[in-house]
Amino acid sequence: MKDGDILKRAADVLRIEADGIISIVDRLDDNFIQAVQLLRECGGKVVVTGMGKSGLICRKIAATLASTGTPSFFLHSGDGMHGDLGMVMKGDAILAVSNSGETDEILKLLPHFKLNNLRLIVITGNVDSTLAKAADVVLNVAVKEEACPLGLAPTASTTAALAMGDALAVVLLEEKGFKEEDFALRHPGGILGRKLLLRVEDLMHHGDQLPLVCHDTPMQEALFEITSKRLGVTGVTDGKGDLVGIITDGDLRRGLQTHGDGIFHKRADEIMTAKPRTIEKDILAAQALVTMEGNLPRPITSLFVLEQGSAKPIGIIHLHDILKAGI
Repeated sequence: MKDGDILKRAADVLRIEADGIISIVDRLDDNFIQAVQLLRECGGKVVVTGMGKSGLICRKIAATLASTGTPSFFLHSGDGMHGDLGMVMKGDAILAVSNSGETDEILKLLPHFKLNNLRLIVITGNVDSTLAKAADVVLNVAVKEEACPLGLAPTASTTAALAMGDALAVVLLEEKGFKEEDFALRHPGGILGRKLLLRVEDLMHHGDQLPLVCHDTPMQEALFEITSKRLGVTGVTDGKGDLVGIITDGDLRRGLQTHGDGIFHKRADEIMTAKPRTIEKDILAAQALVTMEGNLPRPITSLFVLEQGSAKPIGIIHLHDILKAGI
């Protein structure tokens, strides 16, 4: 194939699969609502089962459900007949995926499902199939054509089934009031987990690492506090210990331009920037990063951390701390 033909064929495949998804949108009806209600009210787990390519789609659907607040696992239909049915318990719900609706391995599981009064949702491209007739709810994902030119390899049909599974998972997520914090608890590893779990108090400097001077401190001493704590900043407190200002490297540069050596005869409250941006310790570190970068027109590199409901500083979080944590 010529380069142009390769690109045209790839575009055709994508259009066929996109059309397959769009076609099932118009078929959404009360069956989908019933499926959501059934899964939402399930007292056990959602068991997603299928064979072959559909089985691979089932694995992804089960994983998406589990990570978004609906306990779920994948059951290989063939293995189910050889002992894995022991994982299926009363109170579970079954979500079976079969484009033909005649997958023998799934059909052989039906007596066990019926014996245990398990509710059955079927995602299929054949609503007149044996599997569909045995279901409590049928979701029709029939497509006009497969992207495979031979019409043999499941392509558009598996894409449609996957999209329907995503639709179920996302609607259930919203129905259950699933939040970022819930998602984070299921994804503690990697960048995603760090972004959603780490809070300001986990990364902030505190105790002896906290750079602070009193409002009447001579600037020479304030400069020592800035350099010794190595954060490029010091907070300024009043007589009650409340944070009233901040002195940064930038404040020092501007002070030197204005006062020259005379800056060292000034007090901290004469050079400081009043009313600095602050944050509380239980805020997500990712939100602290947003606050720093969103401080336009001049982004900031650190935030003092205040005790909730107080103006007293208990820590400081620096941009480098957040980036080092991989957020």
